[in-house]
Amino acid sequence: MSRVVKCGLIQATNACATTEPLAKIRDANVAKHVTMIEQAAAQGVRILCMQEIFTGPYFCAEQSTRWYDHTEQIPDGPTTKLMQELARKHQMVIVVPLYEEDGAGVYYNTAAVIDADGTYLGKYRKNHIPHVAPGFWEKFYFRPGNLGYPVFDTAYAKVGVYICYDRHFPEGARALGLGGAELVLNPSATVAGLSEYLWKLEQPAHAVANAYFVGAINRVGTEAPWNIGEFYGQSYFVDPRGQFLAQASRDKDELVVADLDFDKIREVRNTWQFYRDRRPETYGALTAP
Repeated sequence: MSRVVKCGLIQATNACATTEPLAKIRDANVAKHVTMIEQAAAQGVRILCMQEIFTGPYFCAEQSTRWYDHTEQIPDGPTTKLMQELARKHQMVIVVPLYEEDGAGVYYNTAAVIDADGTYLGKYRKNHIPHVAPGFWEKFYFRPGNLGYPVFDTAYAKVGVYICYDRHFPEGARALGLGGAELVLNPSATVAGLSEYLWKLEQPAHAVANAYFVGAINRVGTEAPWNIGEFYGQSYFVDPRGQFLAQASRDKDELVVADLDFDKIREVRNTWQFYRDRRPETYGALTAP
């Protein structure tokens, strides 16, 4: 029996002025995404992911303690609870990127994973945290992840998560493959300029090296008052051969949908025996300081 699963990615502009109260910003962005989740459900999407910290703007463009109050707990916070209801309603696996509070002053860049029956399966915390001028001051906001590289056995596929800057590090991408991931989702916030040429290079390479599907999500638009650059969208799915299956536009809110045939993973791995031919006993230098 073929394992073809319809999957979706949501890219969107920030829904509310960044000067508004934080609760209003969260509510506006969540409401916008709920509408798009309903659209995904109408198209039969079974696995869905939003962009990095989808509940607000990319606030790491500045260093302000104001945004610490944009955190919420996982899984007990309101957004995770709402997404559990939507997952149950639509029999949809939903990956929910949020700014997580794990205690007073302890904050992570996190994605919650919710199964198709609404069950909270767990979370991934972004491991690689950039601090790069201009406008990517993430170490001000996030502790490095401490949960490793979990793979979640959902109703439709084994799903891993890698968040934005993580994508520059092949080691975690490999760890997800070794953990059994069939689909790796990378919610991001990245602007035109230095790294744009890598957007369509690194993640297809991860897909090929590990023979799994990748879904890459980027937000769109510019965000005042920081205006650090254009979030250039172009969210996409690639298959285990690195071939593009579907891609969004550069400059508008969009739902990207593709049918992923998970049987292709076995076909590709039987051709390219990268897992058989690994030499882990020679890789000690990779974990040296």
